[in-house]
Amino acid sequence: MSTRAKTTFIIIGAICLIGFIAGRGSHSVVVDFAFRFTTLALFIALLCYLAGAKIKAFFKNRTTGIANEFSSLEEAKAEAMRNIKEVEERISRLDEERRGILDSYRAQGEALSRDIIGKAEKAAAQIMAQARASAQSEMDKAREQLRADIAEEIVAAAEKLLHERLNAAEHEKLITKSLTKVVLN
Repeated sequence: MSTRAKTTFIIIGAICLIGFIAGRGSHSVVVDFAFRFTTLALFIALLCYLAGAKIKAFFKNRTTGIANEFSSLEEAKAEAMRNIKEVEERISRLDEERRGILDSYRAQGEALSRDIIGKAEKAAAQIMAQARASAQSEMDKAREQLRADIAEEIVAAAEKLLHERLNAAEHEKLITKSLTKVVLN
């Protein structure tokens, strides 16, 4: 057994003996108080002797832990302050960003509008060209139809006039003349 263990057993035995003596007999209040105080002092001394180093280490570690935690909290506070400043700067730049975005969308809208108007103008020009071509075609057809109608009327009028002016002998003479021209040519 080590010396420390022996000393511990001796101290515990002394405390028990003092407590036993204090509890026996009829002593005055002062003597009883003195025994109790001595028991308490020996117990505290034994506690410090046995666990003093561990208690010191605990409180030292606790102090170091609190200091480290305080330091990390200070760092976190500084980081939070930097983040707050960054957010405030972003908020102040938000109006500029909003204007930039609006200008960008406005420019895109104007470009799209110009493109749509250009396409519409091209489509309108194509439609106008088709309409002109269709109108010209219709006019040409109408002219041809008018010419055909006029030719038919002229032929009918000429036929009528020939029937009125030509008799059978002149008609025969005209046919013979036409046939001789065709045969001779």
